[in-house]
Amino acid sequence: MAAASARTALVAIAAGAVLLGGGAVYLLGPNSPLREQQMALVDIGGPFKLTTQDGKPLSNEDLKGSPFAVFFGFTHCPEVCPTTLWEMSEALKALGDKADKLKVLFVSVDPERDTPEFMSSYLKSFDPRIIGLTGSQEAIASVGKAYRAYWKKVPTDGGDYTMDHTASVYLMDAEGRFSGVISYQEDPKVRLAKLERLVNG
Repeated sequence: MAAASARTALVAIAAGAVLLGGGAVYLLGPNSPLREQQMALVDIGGPFKLTTQDGKPLSNEDLKGSPFAVFFGFTHCPEVCPTTLWEMSEALKALGDKADKLKVLFVSVDPERDTPEFMSSYLKSFDPRIIGLTGSQEAIASVGKAYRAYWKKVPTDGGDYTMDHTASVYLMDAEGRFSGVISYQEDPKVRLAKLERLVNG
């Protein structure tokens, strides 16, 4: 019972460390070694089957043998998502030929608005190797649970809404195992070093 309680507490700490809403708030510093160690002890990742911006199915089985990075966001995001996608686009360029070994996934937490067609148009502003993923509310919720990702619909003026959501990029190795995270607006050199380690195995 004590072990189960400790694991529950660890999950809460690890999940809380990567949450971002309208502002950037970390329970632990974005480059804290303790934060990385805490998250490494938590089961993150799992089976999924979603739809790409090209309308094609993509599952975890299709990614076997390739390291990949997962970011949860939405196309109507005012700052965090476009910034992260731009940073990942720059990192892919910096990786050179090694970038071909890496899959970068942008999973929508707003499938109500993020249809494959809309995501396809939105992602044209970023590196073409970034794969947009959407699906039913149930399918997205299942992926979010597997990755310990958080999001919440927040009403705004005029009857519209925005989404508070996890802002870290999850790094997964070629076996689909959690490898670490890239923090929001992490130092470019640190971000690139993490991706190089990932693709080098």
